[in-house]
Amino acid sequence: MKKVWLLAALLPLTALAQPLNNTNNPNLPDYQNPSQQRMLTQMQTQQSQQQGMLKQQRQSQNQLQQQQLQTQLNNNQQRVLQSQPGMNPLANTNGGMLKGNNGGMLKPNGSTLPPPVTP
Repeated sequence: MKKVWLLAALLPLTALAQPLNNTNNPNLPDYQNPSQQRMLTQMQTQQSQQQGMLKQQRQSQNQLQQQQLQTQLNNNQQRVLQSQPGMNPLANTNGGMLKGNNGGMLKPNGSTLPPPVTP
């Protein structure tokens, strides 16, 4: 009789010994360790953050490259316009530094050579 009472007293405790989370049973084929699940979630979050940062960097690099190309295009257009006859405001019309040189050539030290003698 004592054995029956002991068995009856322990029977409710066996129900508590079953896993509380039946969806994550280690005996099931799709079981995942909770710590591995947390690590996977953290890695996915980190990956999405890094992808966002890379996208932002790529956009800023593209903008900078477009600005540089536009500046280069504008500079080239200005050079073309300045090289057109009659459109060059910086043209050297008065002879500049060579005026008054009488056709002489510059020496490496900056002084002028006399003009060449023609026979």
